[in-house]
Amino acid sequence: MSIFYTGINPLNKFKVVPIFLTINSAYAPYAAAAINSLMQHTDPKRYYRVIVLHDGLNLVNRIRLRHLVTKNCAIQFKKMTRSLYLKAIVAYCTRRKKGAGDFFSSAVYYYRFFIPRLFPIYEKAVYIDSDTILRDDIGKLFDVDLGEKVVAAVVDPKVTVIPEFRDYVDIALGVPHKEYVNDGVMVMSLKKMRKMKYLSTMIDLIKKYDADLVAPDQDYLNVILKGQILHLDPNWNAEPVKDLPKAVKLVHFNLFNKPWHYKNVPCERIFWNAAKGTGFTGDLKRQQAAFDEEKQRIDHEKVGALIKKGAELAKDKQILIKLDK
Repeated sequence: MSIFYTGINPLNKFKVVPIFLTINSAYAPYAAAAINSLMQHTDPKRYYRVIVLHDGLNLVNRIRLRHLVTKNCAIQFKKMTRSLYLKAIVAYCTRRKKGAGDFFSSAVYYYRFFIPRLFPIYEKAVYIDSDTILRDDIGKLFDVDLGEKVVAAVVDPKVTVIPEFRDYVDIALGVPHKEYVNDGVMVMSLKKMRKMKYLSTMIDLIKKYDADLVAPDQDYLNVILKGQILHLDPNWNAEPVKDLPKAVKLVHFNLFNKPWHYKNVPCERIFWNAAKGTGFTGDLKRQQAAFDEEKQRIDHEKVGALIKKGAELAKDKQILIKLDK
């Protein structure tokens, strides 16, 4: 397939299914596996457009990702520009990073919330993190009826099983933990998010509270859209486990134990099969080889630091951010 072929259907014969990812060049190898798995499970009677929001994806990686296009699935790149909103987020992330080396201190995590503003052509879209692997047609996820809800997402499994995170969500965020969702996979009503001015609301909260949160982008989503989130079937955002049920439609290698860092982790074969043929396999293998014991130690310490942070914030028994009604 030519690198200049975009997969764009000039006749607009099929309704477009827009899928967004947000990455930088470091995330490109993982995104390639995610996109490749997506394209392996498309419906030939539908048309898909993968839109990659990035902060300066280099030309080589754009060309390599472009090689993945098919006749019914295009890839489009959109570089984020420094608007006033993005500058506010970058400043916030910089403060978080200087404060405690926060795991979620990259502005890339917030790009997903610019989608409604940047793409007024779409009323609805799907967002997926770059560390996900599809096992079913993402068009089925796009077809989920949101009803009166603003977004659809899966209740975060880590919050339901880790007591410190449960307390943090219940007490420090004021969101019932059984309603708190992971924002790594979402069906988004872009029309409703534009109408409610989601992005400006989030920026206002950031400026007002400058809060030191556990998972800031996700925490803001759950606070702002409390009661307005449809809970998806958990099979659309499942954590990797040893005996993965056949019903799982999307595997999310969330936070730690990434197969490109560790060997012999759950669902590694699913990831490597998706990475095959993307042109990034060599990069991923080199990353895995370079992830030595010291890096593994630091990685595991981050888990403990997040749990400790959640416990300390919950102990204060104060809500960190409040949405003005």
